[in-house]
Amino acid sequence: MVRIGIRGLGLLAAAALAACAQPKPSGPAPASSLEAARQGAAAVLAHGAAAWNRGDLAGFMSDYTADASFVTPRQVVHGRAEIQSRYAPRFAAGGVRDSLSFQDLEVDLLAPDALNAIAYYVLERGDSVVARGPTSLVMRRIGGRWYIAHDHSS
Repeated sequence: MVRIGIRGLGLLAAAALAACAQPKPSGPAPASSLEAARQGAAAVLAHGAAAWNRGDLAGFMSDYTADASFVTPRQVVHGRAEIQSRYAPRFAAGGVRDSLSFQDLEVDLLAPDALNAIAYYVLERGDSVVARGPTSLVMRRIGGRWYIAHDHSS
């Protein structure tokens, strides 16, 4: 039988509490890292909008990881191929694919190779905005390039 005195019990309790403590946040990302992440996210959005606007579905989809997920108001779509099949009718002959742009980009660096980007997508036909809504994108940097891993657009 092992006996622990009051002092020993207090030390044991302190050690247990320390082991269970949540890690402290390391603080905000350095400005240079955050700015680089913001530039990377902006480049992905600009690339996707340019591909969309020229009718290049393969180019548009090249910004998604193979296992990406896409959340719409009606369903969750899994995998780049499934996401692409959802967009395909808009890129087919006679499909309606208004001009795409993004506004008000906000970026939060989650880890050195992960970020969350929030923006508004804007679809325009001529001089009229036909749709505008929020999009939240989790992006992963793979091989030095940012890709969309999770897309939630409403």
